[in-house]
Amino acid sequence: MPIPGTPSRAELVDHLVRTRIAGDVATPRENNLSHYRKLANNDRHYWLGLELGARWTDEQDVLAVMAERVGVNDDPEHRYGQDTIDPELTVAGLERMAGRLRKASDGQQRVLFATGHPGGLLDVHRATASALRTAGCEIVVIPDGLTTEEGYVMQFADVAVLEHGATLWHTHSGEPMKAILTAMEREGRPLPDLVVADHGWAGYAGQHGVDSVGYADCNDPALFIAEAEGTVQVTVPLDDHVVSPRHYDPMTAYLLAEAGLS
Repeated sequence: MPIPGTPSRAELVDHLVRTRIAGDVATPRENNLSHYRKLANNDRHYWLGLELGARWTDEQDVLAVMAERVGVNDDPEHRYGQDTIDPELTVAGLERMAGRLRKASDGQQRVLFATGHPGGLLDVHRATASALRTAGCEIVVIPDGLTTEEGYVMQFADVAVLEHGATLWHTHSGEPMKAILTAMEREGRPLPDLVVADHGWAGYAGQHGVDSVGYADCNDPALFIAEAEGTVQVTVPLDDHVVSPRHYDPMTAYLLAEAGLS
């Protein structure tokens, strides 16, 4: 580690498990179930920029989606200890995302990148943006002077982020993406053809009607529900903040190779 070049599918699965991006992940079972319950109890912080209405008021329904799409333990009586992300589902998600990136590349589309987890995923998005630009896509530049209650909406290395106190800020809110898309509409600019993001950035974009793909952890069920409902096109399950951001490099290399962008 790191794996030189682009890993095979089997090599990537092994790498994801060894680095705990998938497999036995660090997020404990009790944290997962707490978040599923809060989403079902209408806590909008856990809706990640989506409008879920009254469709997901039973936490067992949320657990069923997460077991199917992420690979968490499907036993409702398993309430404490280890939980899992199925690495095969992670790779399958990357392959679905690669298909949408290939469509963007073939059509030389306008693509916006954003992250609420800059400590883990910033370079994944940056590398993907660079590959799409090389393929002829327009990487959307966000309007200047945008703010939310949490801080400033900035763009760093082609990726929209939240900045607070001269620091890139962790956020699950959809408000930064709302600020971007609202400002673009106000200025008469065309919206992106595709948003590649995570957390509320991806959720709000999909809710707003923009094609959206993204990444989410096993304690963030809203984006997986959104994929199940068709609001978000692809959600890749992974631990979104492992001990080194370099652990994501083989995953990114695989994604770009599958999309024909490497």
